Amino acid sequence: MRIRTLFFASFKDLVGTGRIDLDVPDGTTVAGLVSALRKRGGTWEKLPAEPAVAVNLEYSELSRALHHGDEVAVIPPVAGG
Repeated sequence: MRIRTLFFASFKDLVGTGRIDLDVPDGTTVAGLVSALRKRGGTWEKLPAEPAVAVNLEYSELSRALHHGDEVAVIPPVAGG
């Protein structure tokens, strides 16, 4: 199944793109998607193993099962003052 993954701010700078479409096996969870991204090597390995994520514009747990066509946003840490 194909999953669209979005990266913002520092994560976009880290991986060098704002979007990647990735084919993953049926039944893959968000955690499995993150693991597959990190296994790409290089700077991808610097993505946190347990980032904040949103699936289809809703914050989500890493245990959530993904479905073909889902959009996963990997959200960098945010600081405020």
